[in-house]
Amino acid sequence: MFLLIPGSLVLGFLFADTLAPMVEAVPYLFAYVTLTMGIGCGLRHLYEVVKKPGILAWTLILAHLLSPLVAYGLGSLWFGASSPYVVGLVLFTIIPLGVSTVLWVGMSGGSVPLVLAMVVLDSALSPLVVPYGIHLFFNTSVDIAIGPIMFDLFVIVVLPTIIGVALYELSKGRIQEKVKPVAMPISKLCFVAVVALNASAIAPYVDQLKHDMLKLIPLVIVLVGVCYAVGFLGTAKFGGKEVQVTVSYATGMRNISLGIVLALGYFSPLAAVPVVLSILVQQPLATVHHFVLQKLNKNKTGEAA
Repeated sequence: MFLLIPGSLVLGFLFADTLAPMVEAVPYLFAYVTLTMGIGCGLRHLYEVVKKPGILAWTLILAHLLSPLVAYGLGSLWFGASSPYVVGLVLFTIIPLGVSTVLWVGMSGGSVPLVLAMVVLDSALSPLVVPYGIHLFFNTSVDIAIGPIMFDLFVIVVLPTIIGVALYELSKGRIQEKVKPVAMPISKLCFVAVVALNASAIAPYVDQLKHDMLKLIPLVIVLVGVCYAVGFLGTAKFGGKEVQVTVSYATGMRNISLGIVLALGYFSPLAAVPVVLSILVQQPLATVHHFVLQKLNKNKTGEAA
């Protein structure tokens, strides 16, 4: 992923004129990526979350209320409340939890069933959370087409998720392993295409960004780091490493490709820039977070001994 994502961005910028006419295919490519996520989740995974409604509700509050407040505050302080960059920063914190969260949670000793169900349920709630979250923070300062956003999110996120879960249940959980050799490589190619096509849509505005990059890049790094910290510190009272690890990755990693689709489809292209930059930041910071978690776990083990 470290090479794929930057490479996709570079390809998108270099071949912008060729790729730009194909940007309309992005929602359909993303719907396929969502479907491949859905086939890995069944009703028993969702039941894991239903058994712990407090953790789910608190995760959503940390991810979609506290984190956006931080994003809005930092963005307004840095660029002014009317900047399209502020919209992009807030959008990053309102979009659903990222699918790659599952991988990092598994490697770091969190609860994979819990985070998988969180990702699916949060994606299902996105037609409500995203448009009304943007409306809550920007009200009339941003022209928001709530109806079309809700419909698009239903088509490219909720519907593929429902189909995926249904296929998982009908196959008794066997479908993912059967289709994985073909479905997963195609999913990765779709993700690469989403990033490259959206980069091609931003390419015409690159000249406008040159003067802002020195301020925007550090701010995006800080915001993504804060999102990880919000989940980790916000669950300190819950007790147990497993919950802290799970929620910290859930609040730190977002479905960025969806964020880019929404930013370019409904807001100024400049609003997509913080979301694009967060693609480059999110995975490296996930590595740093994993390292910090390991160190903290070792220290606690040493103290217990």
